[in-house]
Amino acid sequence: MTDDLLARHQAVMPSWVTTYYGDNAIELVSGSGRRVTDAAGRTYLDFFGGVLTNMLGYDIAEVREAVERQLATGIVHSSTLYLIRQQVELAEKIARVSGIPDARVFFTNSGTEANEAALLFTTNHRRSNQILAIRNSYHGRSFAAMAITGHRSWSASALSPVSVSWLNSGERLRGRMKGLSDADHIDAAVEDLREVLATTTSGDVAALIAEPIQGVGGFVHAPDGLLGALKKELDNHGILLIADEVQTGWGRTGDHFWGYQAHDVQPDLITFAKGIGNGFALAGVVGRAELVNAVPATSFSTFGGNPISTAAGNAVLDYVLDHDLQANAARTGTILLDGLRAALGDTKIVGEIRGRGLMIGIEFVRPGTTDPDTAATMRVFDECRKGGLLVGKGGLYGNVLRMGPPLTLTEDEAREGLAILTEAIRTADAESF
Repeated sequence: MTDDLLARHQAVMPSWVTTYYGDNAIELVSGSGRRVTDAAGRTYLDFFGGVLTNMLGYDIAEVREAVERQLATGIVHSSTLYLIRQQVELAEKIARVSGIPDARVFFTNSGTEANEAALLFTTNHRRSNQILAIRNSYHGRSFAAMAITGHRSWSASALSPVSVSWLNSGERLRGRMKGLSDADHIDAAVEDLREVLATTTSGDVAALIAEPIQGVGGFVHAPDGLLGALKKELDNHGILLIADEVQTGWGRTGDHFWGYQAHDVQPDLITFAKGIGNGFALAGVVGRAELVNAVPATSFSTFGGNPISTAAGNAVLDYVLDHDLQANAARTGTILLDGLRAALGDTKIVGEIRGRGLMIGIEFVRPGTTDPDTAATMRVFDECRKGGLLVGKGGLYGNVLRMGPPLTLTEDEAREGLAILTEAIRTADAESF
């Protein structure tokens, strides 16, 4: 029973490994397409996809068959001390779609490890441990990744192996950038960068790491072109740019294959994870050869890029490209975003509806203010579950509903989810005062 499993979970797992829905935590036991079924037999439309990881959805034949073919060889693991055909083939594909000339790819198991590797490459290359990061960002749960995470509730330690200086986020509902036009926002951000470089660094900064759209931060994103404007200033100082595409990559934003492409910029390194494995542990870094090669010692990842995960990754990337899921993300994302804005314009608790493609956030506030309303967020969150829809939460104040449905979402499923969302929000809005 799920209740028994929850008690067992709480008895052996750390207290900080929490589950959604409190005492009503659910165990997912099967899935197909965009739907999952829990241990009680209840089926849900999934708009969160294992935190944007089940990018193609569930029980995808092409992925399952690719993994089964590799399993049938008996080689589940060999390490990179031996050639791994699946790994090389996937690296070739990723290098090709990255847009980076003479690219090299290093595979890891998670986005956290990918960002750690990117920090290693850039700090070695620049011979500096200074990093620029963005407020409200999230880059992982390891030592250095926490240090560059600008989100206090996700930073479990104040200790750090890097020296971090912080830039303003793309937050436009409140804060310093509130009310600015896109052009003024970009000008202010560039001026902020210049001031930070002049005041809180010794000049020889290694890199700026930035999410094109902040994931855990609540799908906050700055105006298009901002990273390109920042890169021009970074180039004046030889500072590298790392694009954290763990959540924004592989066509999820609809308009572009990579989130950075909205910014008229070419990063020096791109980190990727989550969706490329569609549930299998697969992540990595792709970047310029001189940077990725900047490791003056023997190093490898024991499980990163193993035959099973890269077999899945090859099938996932082929599926994304063959079925043009980027275009599908644009179509279905438009149904959701336009539908939400049309249906919820008169609600009191919705502060902002934002996003791009199938990366959508709804921020809830107390009526008549921009003050975060976590209670309303939880009410909507629970109402969605009751209506048969799984969504996520996030944001600096925990008041943002996050949605990252599988990129295979159909138009009918988008409308179905939209109806459940609208009803859940209107229910919570009617209770507000």
